[in-house]
Amino acid sequence: MAGLRRRFPEVLFSVSVTTRAPRTGEVDGVSYRFVTDEQFDALVASDGLLEWAKYAGTRYGTPRQPVLDALAKGETMLLEIDLAGARQIRVSFPEALQVFIAPPSWDELERRLRGRGAETEAQMATRLARAKDEMAAEGEFDAVIVNDDVDKAVDELVELVGLGGRASDTKGNS
Repeated sequence: MAGLRRRFPEVLFSVSVTTRAPRTGEVDGVSYRFVTDEQFDALVASDGLLEWAKYAGTRYGTPRQPVLDALAKGETMLLEIDLAGARQIRVSFPEALQVFIAPPSWDELERRLRGRGAETEAQMATRLARAKDEMAAEGEFDAVIVNDDVDKAVDELVELVGLGGRASDTKGNS
């Protein structure tokens, strides 16, 4: 997604809300909207989220209104969500194109996750167990892109979502 954002800054990306604390370098309102448990509860109670899930002890969700606003204008909005979220979106928006971004291998996925250094070993074990379930569900998606080379993966995603003819279509460093 970062590679796509660099190449197409004009494309709309949903900014998810989360109850976790920001990681180093994350910016509120850009990386995520960081909210309290009470604020998240209020969003759920007011039907303010299209989808939400609890992941590794933290809640994440997609705010409803920005997506509906974009769709009303005929714009494309990209969501970066997990399997539970994709399943919820599939019910609400069956016409949505769903793309599974797969790691090149299990070992590479584990290396990438551990390389972040952002989680305890218990959190990592939970994340890896969940990743196995998610990888087993890739057949539920409209398309699968293996992220073994970022530029190639971005090229495939650009083609799938129909961005190929956009003026900003220049490759950047990934």
